[in-house]
Amino acid sequence: MTGADARRARPSRNRSSSPLAGIRAVVGRSATALGQWLRRPLTSLHLILGVFGLLTLFGLVMVLSASSVESFTADGSSYSVFSRQLMFCVPGLLLFWLGLRIPPRALRSLAPAALIIGALSLVAVLLVGDVRNGSRAWFVVGSLSLQPSEAVKVALTLWGAHVLAARRAVMHRWRYALSPVVPVTVVLLTLLVLQPDLGMTVSLGIVLIALLFFAGAPIRLMVALSIGAIAGAVVLALSASYRLSRISAFLSPESTDPLKAGFQSQQALYSLADGGLFGVGLGQGRAKWSYLPNAHNDFIFAIIGEELGFLGAFAVLALFATLAYAGLRIAARNTDPWLKLVVATSTTWLVAQAAINISYVVGLLPVTGLQLPLISSGGTSLVVTMFVFGILANAARHEPEAIAALKQHGQGRVARLLRLPLPQPYKAPATRPPAQRGRVR
Repeated sequence: MTGADARRARPSRNRSSSPLAGIRAVVGRSATALGQWLRRPLTSLHLILGVFGLLTLFGLVMVLSASSVESFTADGSSYSVFSRQLMFCVPGLLLFWLGLRIPPRALRSLAPAALIIGALSLVAVLLVGDVRNGSRAWFVVGSLSLQPSEAVKVALTLWGAHVLAARRAVMHRWRYALSPVVPVTVVLLTLLVLQPDLGMTVSLGIVLIALLFFAGAPIRLMVALSIGAIAGAVVLALSASYRLSRISAFLSPESTDPLKAGFQSQQALYSLADGGLFGVGLGQGRAKWSYLPNAHNDFIFAIIGEELGFLGAFAVLALFATLAYAGLRIAARNTDPWLKLVVATSTTWLVAQAAINISYVVGLLPVTGLQLPLISSGGTSLVVTMFVFGILANAARHEPEAIAALKQHGQGRVARLLRLPLPQPYKAPATRPPAQRGRVR
C-alpha cells in the first residue's frame, strides 16, 4: 500500500469510530448533569413530588381502565369505581398537604394518641365492622367503607420511631430494643389475625422489622424475630382452609376453574403474556371482561402488563425503585433521629408492599391481598398513602442543605400558595445530668 493509499484509509477509521465517540460524549455529559442535579439541595423533594404525582395520575388512569367493565356490569356506569377513587383523592390531597406542612416536632407529639386511636379502632371493627371476603375489617358509612388497619401502620411507624429514637444509645440491649414496641405490635397483630387479614398482618410485621433494623437493633434479635415471623406465617397459613388453598394454588397454579384459588393467578399470567413488549393498548385489555377477578384492585399490575406491556410494567417498577432511592436518601441526609426512622420505615413498607403485590401477580409469591400503593383502587389505602408521601416530602424539606437553600433563596410561589412554613433546623434535646443518666441500667 502506498503512502497516499494509507492516508486515504485513515479517515474511514475515524469516521467509523466517530459515532461511538459521540455516544460516549453524550453519555458522559448526561451522567455529569445527573450527578450535578442529584447534588442539589432540593433534589430529594423534587424526586418525592415527582414519584407521588406520577403514581397518583397513573393509578387513576389504570383504575378507570381496569374497572370500567365491572363498574358497568354492577352499577350501569363505567365510571362508578373510578368516581369513588377520584373522590377519595380529595381528602388524600388534604392529608398530603397536612403531612407536608405540619412541623416534625408537632407530628411526633401526636404519635402516642394516634396509636391509641388506631388500636381502639381495630377493637371496634371486630365488634361492629362489616364482613367482606371473609374478613371483618371495614367500617361502612353509607356508600363509603373505611379500613382502619391502613392507618394503624402509620400510627405504629410514628410511635415506634418515637420510642426507639429516644433509646438509640441502648438499642444493643435486648430489653430496651424489645419493650414496649414489640409487645404493642404483637397486640396489634393479634387484632388483625382475629379479623382475619393476613395481608395487613404481613404489612404490619414489615413495619416492626424495619423499625428495629433502622434503629440499630442487634442482628441476633432481628434473626430471632424473622424466624418467629416466618413460623407465625406458616401457622396462620395452615390454620385456615382458604389460606391453605392459596398455598396449594401457588405450588400448583394450573387451574381453569373460576372457583379454585389458582384461577386468579393463572389469569394474571395470561394477561401479562398477552401484553408483550408494548401491550394491547390502554383500555383494550380483555382480562377485565370477567376473566380476572379484582382486576382493578389486587391484580391491577396484570392489567398494566396487558395493556401497556413490558414498558408500562417497567415504568411502575422504576417509579418504586426511585421511591426507594429517594426515601433512603432523605433518611440518610436528615439529622433528626426520629424523622430518619420514620422516613426509612415508611419507605420500606411502601416499597415492600409494592414488591409483594407485584410478586404474587407474576407468580413469585402466594396471594396475600396487599394492594399496589397509589395504583390499586381502595379509598383508605389511597388516603393513608398520600399522607405518608406528605411526611416524606416534609422530611425532604428538613434536610440541612434544603433548609439553608430555602432560607437563602426563598420558598417559591407554590410553597407560599400552600402556606408552607419555613423548615427549622433540628435541635437535639438537652442532655440529662450525669446523675440521671446513671440510673439507666
